[in-house]
Amino acid sequence: SIVAGRDSVCCHGSPNGPVSTTTRSMTVMPAWVIDKYGSNEALRFTKNAGFPVINYPNEVIVRVHSAGLNPLDVRMRDGYGSASLSMKRDPLNIKSSSEFPLILGRDVSGVIMECGLDVKYFREWDEVWAAIPPWKQGSLAEFVVLSANEVSHKPKSMSHREAAAVPYAASTAWSALVNTGGLSKDNCAKKRILILGGSGGVGTFAIQMLKAWGAHVTVTCSQNAELFVRGLGADHVVDYTAGPVEEPLGALEKFDLILDNVGGDTERWALTLLKPWCGAKFVTLVTPFLQNTDRLGIADGMMQNAATVATKALKHLVKGVHYRWGFFVPSGPVLDEIREMVDAGQIRTVVEDTFCFSQVPEAFEKMEKGHARGKTVVQISK
Repeated sequence: SIVAGRDSVCCHGSPNGPVSTTTRSMTVMPAWVIDKYGSNEALRFTKNAGFPVINYPNEVIVRVHSAGLNPLDVRMRDGYGSASLSMKRDPLNIKSSSEFPLILGRDVSGVIMECGLDVKYFREWDEVWAAIPPWKQGSLAEFVVLSANEVSHKPKSMSHREAAAVPYAASTAWSALVNTGGLSKDNCAKKRILILGGSGGVGTFAIQMLKAWGAHVTVTCSQNAELFVRGLGADHVVDYTAGPVEEPLGALEKFDLILDNVGGDTERWALTLLKPWCGAKFVTLVTPFLQNTDRLGIADGMMQNAATVATKALKHLVKGVHYRWGFFVPSGPVLDEIREMVDAGQIRTVVEDTFCFSQVPEAFEKMEKGHARGKTVVQISK
């Protein structure tokens, strides 16, 4: 039947009935895994990684065509967030095994090979993309299992290679701007937005979303990235390599929202650039959330997080501005919205480097160098 929306019902199989049992009978698959946290030496290729299994009726198995890499993958390889993510993977501590072997990779574009019994919005052979939550096994493998509400139909205007460069960074930008910042296509016209660190993955998608919604966008980046961010739609660019950016930014008209991708001492001066008593918000994606839980444990870390964000929010609220932490949130419906913007020509991606499946360590080395002007993608299958 024709798929009309996420609540419509469609058949669970190919036009000739259920998909063959090829995937159902498999027990192992090729993948890149880590058996411990560490440097690139921790990456190991195996042909015997456990094949993903549908445990819940709303899950799907996706054959991975392309996987996108993000800075988070390098940090997770090093052990970032291990305490919180282990708890999320096994909240009741029922499993005796550890999180290893762990498959990294947060972005995926591929084809659905099997659907759980409750899946109504997808069917086998659908081309899909997804941002994989950090607590799940990733996309540097031949197959991955995901909840159907984390998956979206891939943009028709993009190849799998291009599509794999979008979901995680674009979903993070959406979550920060819409969920936390309260912005939308209906209320953005003529609002002044500042993006600190606009040439990275999240920043580049935030620029394009905001411009599609009619906002005025100011960006900080290095001088050699200025043409790049202007090409994405940035109205005004401040070069952070020319000296402290707070001086040129302070000379500008104040902002309705600041998206911080930089962290460090930016909070010391950035909130003074907001319009006071107008509902203006400072949203930072650089938070100590996972570092606190890694360092202090789950209970004490969460208490520290609550105390930190509450103290900062109150400190700035008395000055008439709002302080918020932004987070990635996995969401198929958000990717539906992003897909529409992609197919309408409002969002594009720049793939800087493509590596084959055997070159995953080289792809990680490239990611570690930083200062990319586009995304890094690993081609898993044709």
